[in-house]
Amino acid sequence: MSANPKHIRESQGLPTRKWYERLNFLNVLIIIFLFLTLYSGKNLVQENRSADVMAGIDYFLKKFFPPDFSNFHLILESLAETFQIAIVSTFIAVILSLIISTAASRNISPAWLVQTTRMFLNVTRTLPSLIWAFLLVIFFGPTPIAGVLALTFYSLGYLGKFFSESFESMDIKVARGLKLIGAGPIQAFLYGLWPNVKAQVWSQSLWMLEYNIRSASIIGLVGAGGIGMELNKAMEMASGFQRVTAILICILFIVITLDLLGQAIRRWITQKISPKSISD
Repeated sequence: MSANPKHIRESQGLPTRKWYERLNFLNVLIIIFLFLTLYSGKNLVQENRSADVMAGIDYFLKKFFPPDFSNFHLILESLAETFQIAIVSTFIAVILSLIISTAASRNISPAWLVQTTRMFLNVTRTLPSLIWAFLLVIFFGPTPIAGVLALTFYSLGYLGKFFSESFESMDIKVARGLKLIGAGPIQAFLYGLWPNVKAQVWSQSLWMLEYNIRSASIIGLVGAGGIGMELNKAMEMASGFQRVTAILICILFIVITLDLLGQAIRRWITQKISPKSISD
């Protein structure tokens, strides 16, 4: 028969705490989250409409298969445009984020500048990339430029947050010491701060590029260029379901390839340019 843990603590002279004394802020949040999960799950199950799953599968197999690759050259051209949108938007966002993130780092900038910059980053991150694309298509029309700007704004919100957190986690005594002996702000950043954060910055930038390639496949649904525009055209055609399947297969292939390539590059970054390898 197992002993009561409470009796064990009392016999060893250890202090005992009542259940309500263990309710710190984190535990209360967890309890609230679990309650909301159960409540939401119950409502979703009750509101669930009956569906004929087998009939849906039969319809899908008949309408969407076999894939139609007759316009494969158009799919490749659209995929190339998707890559171009993602690469250009990520490049611009990385450059801007490196500048803005220094203003959002508490250990670098004054409090008023940190709060203002973080508010700006929160606003840009709040709107999904599809909404940014919809708004910018209104101003620039259905062009890839709208897609580039949409993903740039959205990426800026995330990369600015990621980079600022990386800067805050680093010791900036070296950078300050360089400034005291006459180094300029750029030199202090390049030689005092950048060697310790560049592995994280490269890894986060790569993740953002992968994300933007996925997003660039979707924002075309609202006219912002890329493979999404071809997907939208195929969905609007009564006989275009098989072409939709071909496009989705190509997107899936690209996403899987990028995921595997990204994992390999991140491993290389971690091993080759991490702070540990620099110090060695």
